[in-house]
Amino acid sequence: MFDNKSILITGGTGSFGQKYTEIILSKYTPKKIIIFSRDELKQYEMAQSFNDKCMRYFIGDVRDADRLNEAMGGVDFVIHAAALKHVPIAEYNPMECIKTNINGAENVIKAAIKNDVTKVIALSTDKAANPINLYGATKLASDKLFVAANNTVGHKKTRFSVVRYGNVTGSRGSVIPFFSKLISQKATELPITDEKMTRFLITLEDGVNFVLKNFARMKGGEIFIPKIPSMKIVDLAKALAPHLPHKIIGIRPGEKLHEIMCPSDDSHLTLEFHDHFVIQPTIQFANIGDFTTNNLGEKGVPVEQGFEYHSGNNTDWLTNEQFLEMLKKG
Repeated sequence: MFDNKSILITGGTGSFGQKYTEIILSKYTPKKIIIFSRDELKQYEMAQSFNDKCMRYFIGDVRDADRLNEAMGGVDFVIHAAALKHVPIAEYNPMECIKTNINGAENVIKAAIKNDVTKVIALSTDKAANPINLYGATKLASDKLFVAANNTVGHKKTRFSVVRYGNVTGSRGSVIPFFSKLISQKATELPITDEKMTRFLITLEDGVNFVLKNFARMKGGEIFIPKIPSMKIVDLAKALAPHLPHKIIGIRPGEKLHEIMCPSDDSHLTLEFHDHFVIQPTIQFANIGDFTTNNLGEKGVPVEQGFEYHSGNNTDWLTNEQFLEMLKKG
């Protein structure tokens, strides 16, 4: 579905954007891939690896509505990956996080509708479910904006959906590169926030492929959530450095013991498919109907009332060996 199509990725120089570009170029022949981001150095460096004739590099910020509107001319698909994501930094700089994650989302929506983009998928996070930190709260607001945008398109064709998943192995700022750096620096111990802490884990490639498939699945208004494994942070640390002891340092500002992807409060809206969940919109759309069967013909069933999918009650747990194998895949 991406052959001879134009695709724009906000925050496209990040881990997701680079892996997405790699996979799209290997599987399809797009007309254009537009990398929209604000860091000229990262764009320069990415262009050394991805210099196919279809590649376009646009300097711009999602806070700048005019530049977004200019960049989306003739675009078919948009992936909104740009965000301020660092939890403690967001706590200290709340308005900057709001300007990018909420106001930026509104700008993406308006530009997509104005330019008759066919489909938009916004990347979310497990931290948007029952948020306790500002980053999660802004991403929840962003999710709500993208879902509700399906009600404001009027006669236009543009449709919006959201993909929510957990920690990506190897992504910048995550615990795995942090531990790996400490290990390479000959650390004598690894800091653990809490022995009970768990996290969902997904490879970058699996995350990208999930997003790609949801472009085909989506009707508009869904929050797509993959079924992925969990791991205890202490087990993750043992897998990376079995020889190092751990030091318990306490939970950092805005952290949870377990991350939630399907909150129990949304159980009446949640559908279970064979390899993913869908949270249906809380509002009804005039032009989009039943979500129990998606555009690929896959059928979902309602979950039980009170069902909650979080990293602590998951039925799929990674062993140390499986985790190390996942790291090799990237």
